[in-house]
Parts: sequence; structure tokens; C-alpha cells
Amino acid sequence: MPQISKRPRECLYRPLTDSGVKQIASGAMRILARSGARVYSARSREALARAGAEVCSDNLTVKFPRTLVEDAIASAPSAVTLCGREERYDACLDGSRVYYGTGGTAIYVLDRETGARRKATLRDVRENARLMHALPNVDLFTINVFPNDIAIPAEVDVNRFYWSIKNTTKHVMGGVYSMEGAARVVKMAELLAGGAGALAARPFISFITLIVSPFKVDAMYGDIICMLAEKGIPVVTPTEPVCGTTSPVTLASNVLMHVAETLVGVTLVQAVRKGAPVVAGSVGSITNLQSMCMVTGGIERAMINSATAQMARHFRLPFYSTAGNSDAKVEDAQAGAESALSNLLVGMSGATYIHDAAGLMDQDLTVSYDKLVMDDEIIGMCRRVLRGIEVNDDTLALELLEQVGPGGNYMAEEHTVAHMRGEFYKPELADRSRYDEWVAQGASSMRDRARLRRDALLNRCVVPDIPAALERSIRAQFPEIRG
Repeated sequence: MPQISKRPRECLYRPLTDSGVKQIASGAMRILARSGARVYSARSREALARAGAEVCSDNLTVKFPRTLVEDAIASAPSAVTLCGREERYDACLDGSRVYYGTGGTAIYVLDRETGARRKATLRDVRENARLMHALPNVDLFTINVFPNDIAIPAEVDVNRFYWSIKNTTKHVMGGVYSMEGAARVVKMAELLAGGAGALAARPFISFITLIVSPFKVDAMYGDIICMLAEKGIPVVTPTEPVCGTTSPVTLASNVLMHVAETLVGVTLVQAVRKGAPVVAGSVGSITNLQSMCMVTGGIERAMINSATAQMARHFRLPFYSTAGNSDAKVEDAQAGAESALSNLLVGMSGATYIHDAAGLMDQDLTVSYDKLVMDDEIIGMCRRVLRGIEVNDDTLALELLEQVGPGGNYMAEEHTVAHMRGEFYKPELADRSRYDEWVAQGASSMRDRARLRRDALLNRCVVPDIPAALERSIRAQFPEIRG
């Protein structure tokens, strides 16, 4: 992927000191060199051994010399472009901007009509993609629900990607559930792109694999990583150690595990093909030690993902982070507070791509269409914060201050007219009317307004379609596509 020369913007939130960054980086290198990771994919072990890793006598444990990891970090692109089918939706993960998207692969949704929690279906994949396409502040579609009405893993993979691509021209990212499914999704995308070279040049899909905590490369994921690296398709290598269960309970050790484990994925990708596009990642959290459940809305999760984003910037790697989650079961004040705080904090840390940012709740098990719309507004406010305050002669308006003088006002000034639409974030859902106006308009709640906006967006959303002849060809070659 092309290197981008933009200077990364300064971070507004840095949970780690400079000394802490160095200690974590050094600790990650030490743990990888001394105890390494268990790699269950023979294909991955072979690639790592060729690159200089030590495969131990048990033929599973692989140790990573510091020089090997440092070489991988150096050869991994510092910028990866996640392209849309339409160029205007390209997301360049180069450190100069924060992108927000969906995520989670939830197995439930809150039904649009009844509000009841039910199992997600293929129809929900389609409708989530369409709604996300219409939301102005959500940049990418990380496929966020699992179609429970499809049983065969390879068919799940093809259907999730096909219906997502068909319903948005923004970039589509997703996990996969079989090697066969991953290969068929790539083949389908190559047909859509016009060939393997065209897809590698403008990858409008990318894949999420996973380094399994603590320190394991699954056989299937390892094989998939190797296949994607060979083809030059962007692959994310996140990890999900949870404080108190699959990582030590302290936040610092959890961050260290995140760094070391995702560097295993980065090193594997570069061992297969130097310069192949790879995105480091984190999905960490904490444990409710009373119930032993993972906590997704805890403020510490935002701190962990902000710290790992800080580490990724230290290594100059594109980064897939996590925010916007909530443990709430309904779209209430808890859902809004937890999602807003984490989306803002992780955004302020400079994470290049934040997934899970919209719609996810209930310990990452459920997606709400209404919360998707609410979170889009939260993200809009986060963007306004990240934009900062521009200071120049025009925005300072010194001459205007002198001209109007003490006791005057600025309502009729040309300067006010010129800046009033761009200076403030204008919400679509938040009510800013006077109390009597609000009552006269029906005294609606945020949730009421979200439902109206949700339906309006879905009704008027028009997604540029796949050319008919090409779609017929794809459906003929992939008969497992339903609907």
C-alpha cells in the first residue's frame, strides 16, 4: 500500500508516560523472545522459521528474536488504505485522522418493530449495512451481526460479505469462520474488483483474524493470515486479553500483552510477505470478578484501548481499536454515557480506526438499530472535539472586536454569517428547543427521535448497485448466496 507523508496529529489523551511506553515496548520484546507464542498453523510456523523465528522442540512454541520483530515493524506499512467501492469513502489509516466504524459480530439484535431482543438473521446483515451507509459520521462497515439462519461456516462468510458489499459502498471489514469461506470471499471480491491485482490495488474489503490470548495463533486463523498476506489483502491482527482471566489483572500488564500478541500477527504477516498491509489491534477489557463476565462498558476498557493506540503510534503502525461499547441492555442513559466516554477517549488517543463505535451493547452480544443512530450523533460530537479550535487572524477576529467595541453585539456581522454553520456541531437528535416548544412538538425522547431518524434513513438510502451482469455472474459462481 502507498506510504502517506502526512504528519500524524498530536494526541489529546496519552494514558502512558514516555517512560511507560518504553517499558511496555521492551517488555513485549522480552516476552516474545523468551516464551514466545504457540502457533498451531503449520503454514505459519514454516513462514516464521524461514524469517528467523525459533520453532521449539514441541513443534508448537515459536520464539521471536527481537531483531525479527523489529524488522517486521519496519517493513510493515505505516499507512494502510481501506478503500470504499466509491473512492470518496476511502479511509487512509496513516495517523493523521481517526476513523469510526461498527463491529462486534453480535448474535442478537433489538427488533426494529418490537424492540425485543431476538437472534440476528441475514436480513439484519443487509439492513445494518444500509443504515450504516446512510449515517454521516460512521466511516466503515465492520460486519456487526451474525446470521443465525445460516448454519454452514463457509456460507456464513460469503453471505455476510456479499450482502454487506451490496448494501454499502463504504469499506467492508469482517471476521471469517472457515478457510474455505475466507478464500471464497476473496475470490468473490476479485470478481467485483475486476481481478486479483485490481483488488490488491484498491482493497474494498479487509479481514479480522485474532491472536488468541494468552499467546496463541489458532490453526485456521494462522492459515488465513498467510493466505491474505500472500494476496496483499489488508488483515487486522487484534488480540483480546481480559484483565483477571486471560491476562494479569493490572491494566499495565494487559496493555503489554496486547502489544506483544498483536506484534505476533504483524510479524507473521511480514514473514509471509514483506510490505503486506497489516493493521495491529486491540479489543481488551476487564472482568467483573463477581460474575466472571467480561465488562465492555467500563472506563478502564477505554483506557486500555487508548494506551494500546499510544503504543501503536510509538511503533508507527496503523491501529484497529475498540470503543463505543456498553453493558446496557436498552438504549438508556447508561448506554449513552458508556459509549460517549469511550468513543471520545479512544478518539483523543489517536487510534486510527475505532470499531464497535456504533450500535453495540449488552456485553457485545446485541446490536440496536436505534443505538446505531444515537451513536452516530455521539461520534459527530467526538469529531468536533478532535477537530480542535482553529486559531488564525480570521477566527480570532481582532479587528471585529475593536470595531464592535464594548457593549455591542455580533449577530448581524458578516463574520458571524460566514462561520455560524461550520463552527458548531449541529445535532440531528439532541433537542435544543425551549421547553414549551418541546412540549408542543410532542415531548419526544431521544429514543423516539432516533427511531424516526432510523426509519427515514433506511427509507431514503440509495446504494449504488452492482452492475446487473456482474451480479448475475457472481450469483452463478456462488450459489450459496441467499436472498
